[in-house]
Amino acid sequence: MTPYSMAVLIIEEDRQAAKDIYNYLAQHNCLCKIANSIADAKRMIENENFDCIILDIDISSDAGTIFLKDLRREMKIEGVITLSRNTSPESAIIALNLGADDYLAKPIHLGELSARIEAIMRRKYLNDKEQIVFKNLKMNTLSRTVTVDDNKVNLTKTEYELLLLLIINKGRVISKEEIAARLSGQSAVYFYNFDILYTHLKNLKRKLLSSGQYIKTVYATGYIFSDEDI
Repeated sequence: MTPYSMAVLIIEEDRQAAKDIYNYLAQHNCLCKIANSIADAKRMIENENFDCIILDIDISSDAGTIFLKDLRREMKIEGVITLSRNTSPESAIIALNLGADDYLAKPIHLGELSARIEAIMRRKYLNDKEQIVFKNLKMNTLSRTVTVDDNKVNLTKTEYELLLLLIINKGRVISKEEIAARLSGQSAVYFYNFDILYTHLKNLKRKLLSSGQYIKTVYATGYIFSDEDI
């Protein structure tokens, strides 16, 4: 998976199945939440940002299908993997045509699900490329190296993960709480008063030299990676 914790919403009526998925993905660098109904899922999406949604398309009759339609109509960019008891190709085609990024027939193999999530993240956020380029800054996600003006920048593991999180979400404000949770893989209480986070950000901006200006503070909210005035 990508270095920081991916935020995954599991929408599944079967509580045991949801728990099994949660437990497995939590061990593979995912920060998971569970919604046992479409109503709960909608509330969560309104209040939180997710990288990927695992959707039981069979949930509450056609509620899963309607939810997927609405998600794409609202131009939501989260990756969506649909799960279904229906093993027919026609069922998969319908889900994919509605905007799902992938389709798995139950019973699912949890290792395969994890690999599918990783593949979606590569396509959506890295465009299947190993290198991210933003003006004079380059990140190689395979070698985990960063250069500014073709000069190598020596980052710590946390600084690299922080930069990757910011740059693939460029143009979007990320709250301090979300950054802390993504980097730690657990509650934002891990950073308590965020002093550790502030130190990492300060050091990262300093090491990036001229590119450090693109990491901007949004007062009382969080941070954004952007070349536009805030």
